[in-house]
Amino acid sequence: MCGIFGLWHGDGTAICVDEVVRITASLSHRGPDDEGYYVGNTTQGQYHACAGADTLPELQLPSIQRFRGDANDLALGFRRLSILDLSAAGHQPMSTPDGRFTVILNGEIYNYLELRDELARQGAVFRSHSDTEVLLAAIAKWGREALNRLVGMFAMAVLDRAGPSLLLARDFFGIKPLYIARTKGRFAFASEIGALLQLRWVGRKVHPQRLYDYLRFGLTDDGGRTLLADIEQIPAGHMLEIRPGDDLAAQPQRYWRIDANSQTELSFEDAATRLRELFLDSVSVHLRSDVPVGACLSGGIDSSAIVMAMRHLAANADIHTFSYCADDETVGEEKWGDLVAQQARATVHKTRIDASHLQNDLSQLIETQHEPFGSTSIYAQHRVFRLAQQAGLKVMLDGQGADELLGGYRPYLAARLASLARRGNWAEAAGVFRQFCRLPGVAMPELLRQTGGLLTPDALQDIVRSVAGRKRVPSWLDRRWFDRQGVRYDLHWTSKGPNVLREKLLEAFTRTSLPMLLRYEDRNSMAYSIESRVPFLTPALAQFVFSLPEDYLIIADGTTKAVFRAAMRGIVPDAVLDRRDKIGFATPERNWLGTLRPWVDEILGSEAAARIPAMNIRKVRQEWSRLREGRGRFDFRFWRWINLITWASRLNIEFEG
Repeated sequence: MCGIFGLWHGDGTAICVDEVVRITASLSHRGPDDEGYYVGNTTQGQYHACAGADTLPELQLPSIQRFRGDANDLALGFRRLSILDLSAAGHQPMSTPDGRFTVILNGEIYNYLELRDELARQGAVFRSHSDTEVLLAAIAKWGREALNRLVGMFAMAVLDRAGPSLLLARDFFGIKPLYIARTKGRFAFASEIGALLQLRWVGRKVHPQRLYDYLRFGLTDDGGRTLLADIEQIPAGHMLEIRPGDDLAAQPQRYWRIDANSQTELSFEDAATRLRELFLDSVSVHLRSDVPVGACLSGGIDSSAIVMAMRHLAANADIHTFSYCADDETVGEEKWGDLVAQQARATVHKTRIDASHLQNDLSQLIETQHEPFGSTSIYAQHRVFRLAQQAGLKVMLDGQGADELLGGYRPYLAARLASLARRGNWAEAAGVFRQFCRLPGVAMPELLRQTGGLLTPDALQDIVRSVAGRKRVPSWLDRRWFDRQGVRYDLHWTSKGPNVLREKLLEAFTRTSLPMLLRYEDRNSMAYSIESRVPFLTPALAQFVFSLPEDYLIIADGTTKAVFRAAMRGIVPDAVLDRRDKIGFATPERNWLGTLRPWVDEILGSEAAARIPAMNIRKVRQEWSRLREGRGRFDFRFWRWINLITWASRLNIEFEG
């Protein structure tokens, strides 16, 4: 797990070596163990592997400062977090023996041992025990097709001197970040937005459409755009090849997508058996590490399954779990985490936070994320990774992606009902509806509203939402500003076919929920030099789950993740598998807002807030006053306001021009 940065100038100007060193150093939290560079003049065909201040001396590389005055048009910078092969042999940038290919890799290739054996049988010779060298050999042997042979999380840049060309690729699900910026004749990429913002030619103007999507729906990280107009990201499952003749303007191309139309014919019992095999195989390869591996533990089914699978696979392993414990029993899962930790014979680490902690850490959290976020639950996650670093851990497993795969969130109940209605199964839908209404946290009016919204044709959406008082552009937004920017006010949750649940899961998996959660996870973990691995996200496991019938995921009595619960019987304690509630890393947002009232007053009343033209700050303050007085309805828009104002102020975001 590492931090990567690169520049390619196609406009004839030389790259400033000092700038490359400075920006790469800003990523040192992602890789504190080693530092490396690769610079070159692509026109003359001259390239040099270089050392930085933190580079291992035994490599005997020339200092990058030696090339300060050269006319280099290409530079790669790398910061390493050593996980596999801790020796100097794992140093990057890494090149093939013939020097043709050079790679910088952020992430892990979990099936590197299997690929290594296959490549060795075909004549490849290896000098290290790192996954990066296996990746290089795979690219040299199979070219771009190597990407589809990988099991892992990765963001990579591969220089092919024979082109010359630069291939950027991001893993199937977008677990690892890869941002790009370009102007006429210049191209840059990095692991974090903050690195690119240090380039003088990268602006800080907000992207109006993304701003609307965030403020109105809490949506970020969708596709190739970010909240900044000058910075893009390589979408999940995409690659981008850059060549000088393209004026550095080529567009990303998809190399992998999930097949949402495939259907298994396995029985429920056989599907559970197969899912168990796939999950255990995934956890097994995610445990490959030359440093200790810990686990996040909320006490929910997903994290509990990971911890218990770790114990199942390694009876004598030293397992450490890390948990957030809420100060509000209504959102607390401590007793469930304790139960699992006891069963797993794990060493338990806990963090407890309150509103004052959030107030003290919010600025740091926003700078860590580089883009606003939707709720304070990611602060709980942030503190868990801080706790793991304090305990000396460098690798953690987490359950991200399971809810989007297996239908774990409450709104998916409405999607399951909508599927039955779309197919004309009204009697079954009525019975299922009655069962769903008995579940903890499910309110009949809200379930009806959500189901109706999924079944309402596009042409009637505006009318229905207007009657319900849910405008596309609420009064606290300045519609005139958004109109001038050409923003579209599209809804994000209409469905078309008979499998509404599958459509909603695919949307959450590829566009809405999961991309955001993965960004939060990456920044929170890497802020503390921790590699966070997510065993639910492998192509084989995800593709299998998307081939299952909807009633394998949510059964008639409202039990979610039904097939996975069945798969984990005998591994995870029955008490956890039989849980009917859904909490996760929840935090008591409304209570915290009340405690932090003077602080929120200051933010919403600030000059920074008044300078954001996209918000009707007078209406914002009125709604906050109503909530303070107990007359308003709480939702996450309050946190989005606070987040946006603080983000815009800290990063000097521009809204006009």
